[in-house]
Amino acid sequence: MMYGFGMHGGGLLAALAVVLLIAAVIAGGVVLLRRSTADRADRADRADRTDDPAEDILAERFARGAIDEQEYHRRLEILEQREHRRPGA
Repeated sequence: MMYGFGMHGGGLLAALAVVLLIAAVIAGGVVLLRRSTADRADRADRADRTDDPAEDILAERFARGAIDEQEYHRRLEILEQREHRRPGA
């Protein structure tokens, strides 16, 4: 006895489940790929930063356009001179 579950709809439902499973695996792979590339970009941004927060702030002000290139280089030179005067630097 088959109780009416033969090939009338169970096969279609199973095929749909397989398609949904494949789509979920592909979507998961895309999400993981995007996260890994975003993490790499974040690490690269942090690596570009200096150990001196004053230089970071100066670079951000220059990037925003708050100071021009001449002012940036003038202030950067002052900061670098300050670093050379520090003991142990």
